[in-house]
Amino acid sequence: MSAPTGTPTRIRAGLSDAPEQVDLVVVGLGVTGAGVALDAVTRGLSVLAVDAHDLAFGTSRWSSKMVHGGLRYLAQGQVGVAHESAVERGTLMKTTAPHLVRAMPMLIPLTTSTPALQRVLSRSGLAAGDLLRRGARTSAETLPTPRRLSRTEALAMAPGLRPAGLRGGLLGWDGQLEDDARLVTTIARTAAAYGAHVRTRARVLHASGTSVALRDELTGATRTVRARSVVNATGVWAGDLAEEVTLRPSRGTHLVLRGDRLPGLRTSVFAPVPGSTNRFVMVLPQPDGTIYVGLTDEPAPGPVPDVPQPTEPEIGFLLDVVAATFAEPLHRTDVVGAYAGLRPLLDVAGPDAAGQTADLSRRHAVLTGRTGMVTVVGGKLTTYRRMAQDAVDTAVAGAGLDAGPCRTATLPLLGAAPRSVLDALEEPARLVRRFGTDAALVLGTAREVTGLGDDELLAPAAPTVPVTLAELVFAVTHEGAHDVDDLLERRTRVGLVGADRALAEPAAERALALAAMSPGR
Repeated sequence: MSAPTGTPTRIRAGLSDAPEQVDLVVVGLGVTGAGVALDAVTRGLSVLAVDAHDLAFGTSRWSSKMVHGGLRYLAQGQVGVAHESAVERGTLMKTTAPHLVRAMPMLIPLTTSTPALQRVLSRSGLAAGDLLRRGARTSAETLPTPRRLSRTEALAMAPGLRPAGLRGGLLGWDGQLEDDARLVTTIARTAAAYGAHVRTRARVLHASGTSVALRDELTGATRTVRARSVVNATGVWAGDLAEEVTLRPSRGTHLVLRGDRLPGLRTSVFAPVPGSTNRFVMVLPQPDGTIYVGLTDEPAPGPVPDVPQPTEPEIGFLLDVVAATFAEPLHRTDVVGAYAGLRPLLDVAGPDAAGQTADLSRRHAVLTGRTGMVTVVGGKLTTYRRMAQDAVDTAVAGAGLDAGPCRTATLPLLGAAPRSVLDALEEPARLVRRFGTDAALVLGTAREVTGLGDDELLAPAAPTVPVTLAELVFAVTHEGAHDVDDLLERRTRVGLVGADRALAEPAAERALALAAMSPGR
């Protein structure tokens, strides 16, 4: 199949004009479901991908915004998962999404009170991580090799570290996403550009291996879509469609701070959890001027909420750990936002079943139910592409579909380009970070739709909100954004800070109004 050439977006809310028969229906538009849609459509299959809410509504938007190389899993003896993570990290950074993923330095402070065992394990861990990088054939140009830092170097990269007893640090590297929901949106937009029908606000009432009953959440109308195969990629909600699937969700909580609470921070910092030799709380500076602090790993039994909520004990734990590593204490009032996500961990028989969720394998699983419906669960954001490949392989084999080979390992997402090309683009840096070579398309679309000048289109929504009217308009015209929540909670991440969301709502409402007046909408 050739590359897309200006195909109009098929990301829409509701079921108006949606096909009634396709080769493959994908249920769920998180990162895995969007990946399944892209994988299937680029093999030549007709695809309808639906979600009851919106793109990246569930777990996919609640991550640490990191692309992990699998070091944690290697420490747990999950060598296969670790290697798979390292391979997929390299694919994202070099081929599929170099515009959305960049190298992130990570500093582990070493102090006079750091236990000898922790120092040894940290050094060994970074060395093992570098072996994973080499085994995945990711160059040192993409991810530099780890090294020891002097006290002076550590303080230069993280001026806020507690200086008393600081002896230096260990510097490693991993991948960092511009935005996890932005990755999902870009995958879905790429799938749509290749011909997949991507529909939000389309709730599945019932599903089997050959059909789905859908309700349009905008109109209330129902319809049944026939398919040769159905893939259930609904994450923590997978058991609602596939009764044979049992999950044990784990809650991961993050805090959001303003960047000025830890000024001058030029690296992520892995703050050791007191009393542990291999647990850390991550302090992650973001491109938009905020800092994320995370994360927890707590069992989350009971009904699965649409939007999980952090608990006060988790927030207190994260603040306490960071306070032990940095000179300036952090207070509850410094937390301007907090979010929690649920990991869809597959329940298994045996020793893991009685243990904590932190001990459960992150390996993904592809299961075929009694009706033939394929369910993909487990895994993590970094390995979404491989999860999607395995799910489509299973669907193709089970339904006898005439499909080509998987192409996604070498298929750039929309906007992707080598770093040298991205660095040479003249469009505003924020647009390049979030859209790559499509930055010019974003700005050109906004000019055409609104008739406004660049000064107005590129102005930050507020002093603390770098989001621009140009990207909000593009989210409506090309990314299927339907309302203010879509714009501020998922196409951008303004909603992570409540005060910023209030400031940005007028810009979001204006974008919706301007796009609605555009011809053809």
